[in-house]
Amino acid sequence: MTTRSDRHYTSKDLERRLGRRTIGAFLRSWRLGQELSQVDFSKRLGLSRANLCDIEMGRKKVSAERAAQIAKRLGYSVNVLVEMALEEELADGGLNFKVTVKPRAA
Repeated sequence: MTTRSDRHYTSKDLERRLGRRTIGAFLRSWRLGQELSQVDFSKRLGLSRANLCDIEMGRKKVSAERAAQIAKRLGYSVNVLVEMALEEELADGGLNFKVTVKPRAA
């Protein structure tokens, strides 16, 4: 018998079930998982509550630079959030590309 905690979903599975991944959806999911209000979470991210709400609802986009700042404040992968930001920007322009980000060698 498979229990809910035994299931492992790939990114493709999640996108098929939930739609295109966006930073707004990611942030909302993170916030709700931490049981934080928009006010508390926006303070943690250094954003206004209205700005966070607009991002979560998809009314505002997040630049790659802002995505990196948010990732650092959350202690999350900068690469993943920057990839999401760039893919959203491309998709909004009608371009269906997958983006891979990796740091330059020092």
